[in-house]
Amino acid sequence: MYIFSPPAGSHGRIRTAAAVLVLTLTLALAGCATVPPPNDSMNLAQTQLQAARDAGAADYAPVDLGFAQDKFQQAQAAMAARKYAVAADLADESRADAELARAKARLGAARAQIQNKVQENTHLRNQGEQSAAASQAPPATPAGASSGTMPTEDMPAPAASDVSTPPSGAGFQTMPDNSQQPASSSSTREVQP
Repeated sequence: MYIFSPPAGSHGRIRTAAAVLVLTLTLALAGCATVPPPNDSMNLAQTQLQAARDAGAADYAPVDLGFAQDKFQQAQAAMAARKYAVAADLADESRADAELARAKARLGAARAQIQNKVQENTHLRNQGEQSAAASQAPPATPAGASSGTMPTEDMPAPAASDVSTPPSGAGFQTMPDNSQQPASSSSTREVQP
């Protein structure tokens, strides 16, 4: 009978191969189990959430802020369950959603400021136009003055020599009433001073 026996020196190779196999499996299992908790990602996500709230995301981007808060809560639950890889991914998604909400909140606040300035400018423009129209309008007539008089500010003042008193005998004279004389004697009459 013939018994199969391994060649001399092969025991060393089998032992070396088995040791390498055991070492590889040990490192593979140890590598999977030692994912560190994503504390930095969680802290960054929480900071971005607070910055979004401070920027007014609750008013201007409530949907995006809600997404960020939900993902952060899911990341916290994954941390509690020691699913660190899932928690890190959710924390990164929460951070990105919070940054988007913050940007939208800033944009909304800027638009609101612009709208307020436009309304203020329109109001000031209307006031200026009303003021200009009021300064160009003719002045109102005083209560006792007649409406047929011309405003004195448009007429030049007479010279001082024109205002002086006329010499005696000169000036305006009244004319006699000619309505009672017959039509035949309607000759030209001279007016004597």
